[in-house]
Amino acid sequence: MFRNIINAWNKKKLNNLKYSYLFDPCLENEYVSLDCETTGLNPNKDEILSIGAVIIKGNKILMRNTFNIFVKPTSKIASESIKIHQIRSIDLVNAVDSKVAITQLLDFIGSRTIIGYYIRFDLAIISKYTKQYIGVKLPNKSIEVSSLYYNSIKKTSPYDFIDLKFDTIMKELQIPELGKHDALNDAIMTAMIFLKLQKYQE
Repeated sequence: MFRNIINAWNKKKLNNLKYSYLFDPCLENEYVSLDCETTGLNPNKDEILSIGAVIIKGNKILMRNTFNIFVKPTSKIASESIKIHQIRSIDLVNAVDSKVAITQLLDFIGSRTIIGYYIRFDLAIISKYTKQYIGVKLPNKSIEVSSLYYNSIKKTSPYDFIDLKFDTIMKELQIPELGKHDALNDAIMTAMIFLKLQKYQE
């Protein structure tokens, strides 16, 4: 109820009615697993360098329907940042403007629920752009896979501490590693985590 009120209020702030579909009811049994590589961990000042996303439908990851895009930053990438994501300025020669990347991403996501690992950060930095381009934060529902994992393990674990690192979750769920700090690969691995945890809840 409260969410519906907030969405109705935010929908009025849209400066482009084309994106009113973002406020449509969530597509049933469809999700988008999403990950961003960024210049840093402060969504207020840092920028997106790449976005990867994949659609989940039912119990399948639609590998023929993926989203993978590189984004031009407005300033030079710090060397500390490059050490983490291995994205150099030379890798962004054919990258697109942030407005192009974000609007294409919105068309890909639609009204689907968004899946992610520490997804609040990704949503915050994406929303910085969407507020600028369409007037509102990204309104989609989201699911945090580390929370799903915690709730799943907590039922059987005698320990108070549960390691929620991405690598640990992958290892415990026996999910193959596709390559770290690549937005699309991270999105696919997150989708696999989500589907594995869904099976545990059945």
